[in-house]
This record gives sequence, C-alpha cells and structure tokens, in this order.
Amino acid sequence: MTSRAGRITILTAAIAALLYGAVAYLILPAAWTHHEHQPGLAQKPMVTRTKQGIPGDALNVGLVGTKETVNRAMQLAGWYPADPIDMESSVEIVGSVLLDRPYKRAPVSPLYYEGRVEDMAFEKPAGRSADRRHHVRFWQALDKGAEGRPVYLGSVTFDRGVGLSHDTGQVTHHISPNIDADRDGLIADLNKGRVLEAIYQVTGVGPTLNAKNGEGDPYWTDGEIWIARLTPDAETTYKTPLILASPQIVQWKNAVMQRLGQTRGDK
Repeated sequence: MTSRAGRITILTAAIAALLYGAVAYLILPAAWTHHEHQPGLAQKPMVTRTKQGIPGDALNVGLVGTKETVNRAMQLAGWYPADPIDMESSVEIVGSVLLDRPYKRAPVSPLYYEGRVEDMAFEKPAGRSADRRHHVRFWQALDKGAEGRPVYLGSVTFDRGVGLSHDTGQVTHHISPNIDADRDGLIADLNKGRVLEAIYQVTGVGPTLNAKNGEGDPYWTDGEIWIARLTPDAETTYKTPLILASPQIVQWKNAVMQRLGQTRGDK
C-alpha cells in the first residue's frame, strides 16, 4: 500500500510539473508575445514617457503607411490634426473649456517615445468644447515594417474632463480608464472611412489592471496593440479589411481582461 501511495505521489508530482512547464514555457509566452505580424516591434518599449521620464500612456494602436497616408486616413476617419501648442492655441483651448465653445483642433500636451515627442496628433470631439475628446499621438516606430512601409505606433485615449493632475497638481485632462474602448473606436472609424486593407494585433504593454499614466490617472487594458494597414495614399476601398486572427490563447486572455476591466467601472 505504501509503495502504491508513493507511486501515486510521484505520478501526481510529475503531472503537476508537466502542467507547470506547459503553462510557464508554452501557453503564457504564446499569450504574452506574438509579434509574428510585425517582428520589428518585438524589442520596442510599449509605454510613452512624460518630459520628466515618468511612464505615460500605453501604446495601443498602430498604423502602417507613410506620414502623408496616415494624415489623410485619419481625416477621412473623422479625426482632426491637433494644433501646435503656442500662445494662441493655449488661449483658445482655455476659452473652449470655460465658455463651452468648439475647438476641433485643440492642442495636446507632449509625450515622448524613445526620447522623441510625437510626430503627429489627432483628436475627435466628444462634446461641444475641448473638455471631452478622443485624442491620439503617433510616433514613427519603424522606417520599414513587414509590409515594406513605415509603421507608426500610437496612444489613443479619451479625455473625460479637465482637472488637476494627481501627481503634480497642474491643470490637465483626465482620461477614461478603459483605453481599449478608444483603441477599438479608432479602428472602427478608419474602417468607416474605408481606408483599411488589414488589421491585426501585436503584443503591447501586456494585460494590465492597475496602471497609471503620467498624470496619475488609472487605466486598464488587455495589453494588445491593434495595427491597421492603410490603403496606399489612403485611397478609398470598398473591400472588407482582412483580419489576421490572434492565437486562440490570446483571444481567451483578451476576453477575460475585458470582463475583469468592466467590473472595475469606467468612471
């Protein structure tokens, strides 16, 4: 009996070790890292920085195309290029918020990626004033990606209102914690603009429930970056964009993260 119990114990331990090995070295790496569609991004950082070097917004969207193509595609999708920050735009955005008047090209504060300020920024109003808006910053991450074209990585979030920074006390916009919703919304806008050839996911910052951006605002995400391959010169297409599926384990992980994030609320 003792010998049989020992064999069962050894067998149980062996099965447990095999399961651990499969999860730790096969399943989880497959869920966390899948840059196969854009391998040049594999070693890139996936979080922006403030001027002070504080981790900022997570990268969650990407576009494949030249700068001119990105600019045209975003405007066809209903997004407006943000004005540069200067005295005139600063006065105008304050007037927009205080007087509740439109300012569709309101400037965005600078963020840095690999030591560089954003190459482009766009926004989509969500109300009458610049108090509430969707906005995205883009940086060129690759001169030539897998498709032979430049790849821009971006961080898209929703400004839900103006307030004081949790960290510095300065006046700033506060973002909604569900950054995946804005990522998915931007891809949907590009699809409506009929400028998409294909979309696919690559691993971003990774599944996150308790992160904070450079202003101290909390956010959560499934950790994926949706990459949109634009049509050449953002020419209109009536073809349905090709969707390159993520590994099944990644899809399961995304569903779980969405459920967990939604239980936290988006206020």
